[in-house]
Formats: sequence, structure tokens, C-alpha cells
Amino acid sequence: MILSNYKAYAAAFLLVLLGSSLALAQKSDSGPVDFSMRSIDGQSVTSESLRGEVVVLAFGASWLPLSRTQLQGIRKLADEYSDRGVVVYFVSTESEDSKSKNFASDEQLRAFAQKYGLKVTVLRDPDGAISKKLAIDQLPSTVILDKQGNIVGEPIRGLDPQGKLADQLASRLDKIL
Repeated sequence: MILSNYKAYAAAFLLVLLGSSLALAQKSDSGPVDFSMRSIDGQSVTSESLRGEVVVLAFGASWLPLSRTQLQGIRKLADEYSDRGVVVYFVSTESEDSKSKNFASDEQLRAFAQKYGLKVTVLRDPDGAISKKLAIDQLPSTVILDKQGNIVGEPIRGLDPQGKLADQLASRLDKIL
């Protein structure tokens, strides 16, 4: 009886695991992701305006110490791939509502970018709508979009203590360039 229950639980677990894997695979093959974000300089950046470009979106927040480490990798990535047609953005998930605990003004984000030598455009995703569309479930995370606007692979999540983000993304970028 115990062995029978074990087999049933193991089979159910495998089905859930397989279903999750299929859902993730379908998510990445679901076609171009549509979005619109505002830069801290007031410009609108849309998925449509980026078609034809390989895009790296690095999600983070200025209050998050991990994002500061991530910036080293973003700078290196932008330096190494900008002449190959890759556009890199830092996407702040901080609120635009001054009453929010998670608030950062455009000026604060400009100061953050300047302090850490970030020369890429800073975009805003204050309500998390874009993060959700791209399956971002932790900060920092990085996503690649191909020239058609499709997600390439799973987001790269978590700490990058040596600033090796460029190395982690290189094989994915090289395949689609």
C-alpha cells in the first residue's frame, strides 16, 4: 500500500514538473512581447520601436545592493556588444508614486546611474507589468529579446558578484546575432 502511494505521488510530481516545463517552453515561444516603457529622460521606448534590434533588459532597483554589482556586468555587456547591434537597457522597478516606500524620482535614478558609471538608457517599469510579462520573479534579472521581440531563453536571475553578466549572456547573444 505504501509503495503504491509512493508511486502515485511520484507520478503526480513528475506530471506537475513536466507541465511546468512545458508552460515555460510555451512562454518563451509565445511570440513577440509587447510593451511600452518610459525612460528617465521622458522618451517612450516600445517593443515595436525595438524590432530589428537585439535587446537586453536588465531589471533592478537603485536601493538594491545586488543591482549595483549587476551594473558592472551591464557596463561590460554594453561596451562589448554595442558595436554588434545589441541595445542594453537598465529597467528600474521602482515606483513613481512619491508616497510609496519603493519610490525613486527620475532625478534619483539619473544620480544612481551617474554614480555607478551606467551609460545605458534607464527605463521604468513602476507597476511591474513588463516584469510579469517577461517572467521576472526576482531582482536583479536580465532578459534577452531577439530581433523579432521574442524572449531568448530563461531570464538570468540573481547576483553577479564578479560582473560576469556579459560572459553569461555571450553564448545566447552570439547565437542570434
